[in-house]
Amino acid sequence: MKAKVHVTLKQGVLDPQGKAVQHALAALGFTGVGDVRQGKFIELDIAEADPAKAKAQVEEMCRKLLANTVIENYAIDLEG
Repeated sequence: MKAKVHVTLKQGVLDPQGKAVQHALAALGFTGVGDVRQGKFIELDIAEADPAKAKAQVEEMCRKLLANTVIENYAIDLEG
């Protein structure tokens, strides 16, 4: 089973990398770009066939390592 995890900063948390991307886009002539928020994407191959167990496993991975739940949100998509 494949798990796709999207980790993003919570609203209200400063995102200096997002701001840098926003300024770089403006410098390159891309107008009309509003707020830019930057995150990370993690793809995992899980050796679990039961979707409920796989999701629980990935949830635990997110809480323990993949996301800093104080300042980040995460979303999990399972395939297969």
